Amino acid sequence: MASNDMKSANKTYSSFISSLKWSVPLIALIAAFVVVLIAP
Repeated sequence: MASNDMKSANKTYSSFISSLKWSVPLIALIAAFVVVLIAP
């Protein structure tokens, strides 16, 4: 039972990390764009 939970948690964690890899640079780009718009 515990190994099954671990397998499921590992799958959830890996999908979370892979989505984080895409969302963090995207948010950084959006934030940089907003800063450039506000700065002048």
